Amino acid sequence: MEPLPNSRTDTDGSPTLRVLTYNIRSLRDDADALARIIAACAPDLVLLQETPRFFRWRKKLAALAAASGQVILTGGATAAGPAILCSLRATVERTEDVLLPLTPGLPRRGFATAVVRFGAARLGVLSCHLSLQQAERHDQAGLLLDRLAGMGVEHAVAGGDLNERPDGPGFRRLAADLQDCRATAPWGGEHTFTPSDPRRRIDALFATKGIEVLGCGVPHGLPGITEADLRAATDHLPVLAALRIPTA
Repeated sequence: MEPLPNSRTDTDGSPTLRVLTYNIRSLRDDADALARIIAACAPDLVLLQETPRFFRWRKKLAALAAASGQVILTGGATAAGPAILCSLRATVERTEDVLLPLTPGLPRRGFATAVVRFGAARLGVLSCHLSLQQAERHDQAGLLLDRLAGMGVEHAVAGGDLNERPDGPGFRRLAADLQDCRATAPWGGEHTFTPSDPRRRIDALFATKGIEVLGCGVPHGLPGITEADLRAATDHLPVLAALRIPTA
């Protein structure tokens, strides 16, 4: 496997970032394995789904952030599960947790969102976990695009557990307006569910058109990541991307 570019800042001031998305199943599995995987990916931004939402949820999320070399940016129970962690390389401009319209009988969903700066580059960030129901999922994809458009930034990245394969209507709605990072620059593994027998790609990272995608996929074989940890950490596999963000 070709190495994925590390975080850096180019001579023109444009930063290269590592962005990770990961469904962590409320930390019900091996939290130590999970922290090792996140740390080995050396991300600048971590988009989480299914973070703890009830008893001492902030403490549990803070412990994961500390163990993996990150800090909490936003989200958690206040976004109905999605959260964003970041490295100290990020300068936070603003954050907002968004609760989506509730469909009776279905779980509440939300977005964790932020605007951050890495040097001279300004970036919108959104973590999502879309519905299990197809029609609602398609509507939520539209709300995601609306949210990105309203963040007042030229460049943005969004990711999460879409509960849908690339040929699904919600996934296709996102990919029509944004770059599907895995399809743009394949790297590593493709399928994200389940870790023991991955056959479906239902977790993804998307970027606005001006961002250069240098590589994206499941980080099999990345130094510090073992298949045993990937199977033990949670019921999804992570998706890691390297992205070059323009400064204008």
